[in-house]
Amino acid sequence: MNLADLTTLRVGGDADRVLEPSTAAELVAAARETWASGDEWLVLGGGSNVVVADEGFDGTVIRVLTKGIERLPSDTGVLRPSAYRGDRSVRLRIQSGEVWDDVVAHSVSNGWAGIEALSGIPGSAGAAPIQNIGAYGQEIGSSLVAIDFLDYLTGELVRLRAPELGLGYRTSVLKQGRAGVVISIELELSEDTPGHRALSQPIAYAQLASALHVRIGDRVPVDDLRETVLALRASKGMLWDETDPDSISAGSFFTNPIVSENFARRLPKDVPRWPTAPEQRERRVPLGEEPELPEVRGEYQVKLSAAWLIEAAGISRGFSLPGSRAAVSSKHTLALVNRGGATAHEIVQLARYVQTRVYSEFGVRLQPEPVLVGVEL
Repeated sequence: MNLADLTTLRVGGDADRVLEPSTAAELVAAARETWASGDEWLVLGGGSNVVVADEGFDGTVIRVLTKGIERLPSDTGVLRPSAYRGDRSVRLRIQSGEVWDDVVAHSVSNGWAGIEALSGIPGSAGAAPIQNIGAYGQEIGSSLVAIDFLDYLTGELVRLRAPELGLGYRTSVLKQGRAGVVISIELELSEDTPGHRALSQPIAYAQLASALHVRIGDRVPVDDLRETVLALRASKGMLWDETDPDSISAGSFFTNPIVSENFARRLPKDVPRWPTAPEQRERRVPLGEEPELPEVRGEYQVKLSAAWLIEAAGISRGFSLPGSRAAVSSKHTLALVNRGGATAHEIVQLARYVQTRVYSEFGVRLQPEPVLVGVEL
């Protein structure tokens, strides 16, 4: 089967074998069978965040097609302080093959808050915690309770709670090397008092607040927020639509770089930046005792705007190398698109060019966001 047909970027050669399990039991069996065979293996969900080599994949592709959203009894004793909570919590178990935006649409239609700003992100539910997907000031990590995970090393099905996943900016221990298959994910969302129009989490992103004509920290009806996010994504070519050439992409191709505070001081003052506090080690203090000053690990870091760096390095929207069918999106500088018939080689060639221009101008090396299969940057 040609993998270009299974990815949103529409590049990639053939796979030796493709398995398409449609139930959790079939998914577990397919993975264990493949691992026992000794074949190279690749798990593929929606194919929205992957670049596959033109030579294809010499092994077995497990294409996850499992479906199902189940409401669970809420465990109100486990609440994460980083997430807004309404009057009641709602627990959901979601099979990994569910289309992520269908999960968001289902939640919004039921008046549940917590993932509404993640509307329109392509891909599957199982891939969401691997990448710790995020947009418009919200990340799945703030609502994620746990995942059911089939561990490659042991072959056992285990439950991993969110703190065990090492969730960070577009990363997790699963992306960093812990091999296996996400079988399902568990989310905790909030539900307002019945009879009231459900409100979103407090808005934390300036562009979204501006589009809604509200202030940072305000709350709006979840359906209004979803509609606005979808409109914003569509304006950037970030909603999958085969009739829109700017959506034939892997989404944002580069992550926003995170640099040290000292390094950021040497950059031009007009580079958009968002300081982040260093990690603090958790401490337990006996009741009645005064807490010590927190132990800080590392220095302050600063997140930079990759889109700004690309444009400031002289690469404009719609840019392409001579003779190449790969291009920078005409709507969103972070997306590299297939203008029709592009190869993975052309996509990677353009990505390297962008990296080189930004590095030579600012000393910052942009890191790719998609999973690279058989290609290197």
